[in-house]
Amino acid sequence: MDLPSLPRHLPRKPGWIADFQAFIMRGNVVDLAVGIIIGAAFTSIVQSLVRDVFNPVIGLLTGGVDFSQRFLTIRGPSEPTLEAARKAGAVTVNYGLFVNAVIQFLIVAFVVFWVVRVLQRFMRKQEEAPAGPTPTEALLTEIRDLLAKERVS
Repeated sequence: MDLPSLPRHLPRKPGWIADFQAFIMRGNVVDLAVGIIIGAAFTSIVQSLVRDVFNPVIGLLTGGVDFSQRFLTIRGPSEPTLEAARKAGAVTVNYGLFVNAVIQFLIVAFVVFWVVRVLQRFMRKQEEAPAGPTPTEALLTEIRDLLAKERVS
């Protein structure tokens, strides 16, 4: 049984494929993708921090006020809860949900501030210990000094 021979020359890739590969493999594109993935994971942590830790404390400090249930009915039946108002078709201004979003933003900003601050401190410590000159640099310095000495003599 004879096998068909393979073509000696495979079709050439279009130029845009190489450009796309170069674009994808650039460092900042990969860094951006990693940042987006970590940001998505970080969002769930912050939401839990706001919902499960800070909101109960804020509710305790404000006398049990649940901001998520604070709303103003503009049109339609006035209901005791936001969910009931939505089911009844009422038009509401949900200022309590906005307050929760602002609190969540402030917490995210605060956490990011501390993460960046710690990373900057860590990076400074790494930068403080400069490496000595490489053997090539030391040799070039020695040659420079010898040449300067010859010019003076």
